[in-house]
Amino acid sequence: MDQKNIGKFIAECRKRKNITQEQLAEKLWVSNKSISRWENGNTMPDLSLLITLSEELDIEVSELLRGRKMTQEELVDLRDTINNIINYSNSEKSNKTSKLNRYFISGLICFLLISIDRQFYIFSYIFKDNISEFVNGALCGLGLLFYFTGFYNNNHDVTLREKKMNFIKK
Repeated sequence: MDQKNIGKFIAECRKRKNITQEQLAEKLWVSNKSISRWENGNTMPDLSLLITLSEELDIEVSELLRGRKMTQEELVDLRDTINNIINYSNSEKSNKTSKLNRYFISGLICFLLISIDRQFYIFSYIFKDNISEFVNGALCGLGLLFYFTGFYNNNHDVTLREKKMNFIKK
């Protein structure tokens, strides 16, 4: 992004619409000095104003940030790229959600089996001696492992696998 080019582009677009700096400033709720600073390339418009400014100048935000009018092909390519990024992001979120759900359901199943065994002693019918207690302990450990893994991955953007890969690379 070149501030000077963006400033010149803002001035060109404003003049093309036949509005003064003061009129544009009123529409954007900023001072005319702010508009002047933008057009001179001294400062950039605040991020919160980019959409409103581009709408007032009848341009796309991407054109505003590039400091030039874009061809229709460039705009279509840009929209396609943005849509692909959004679709990929949504797909990743969906995959992460289903993975977390599997962790939590697995943990819940382990705890349900323990609860059922504590009530009806089903493992003592299946296993001999104290092995049923071992199975209860193992299921409790697995249930906790699944829940902690689910909670950890839910609160961290970097998955355990990515952390392992980063550790191996070091």
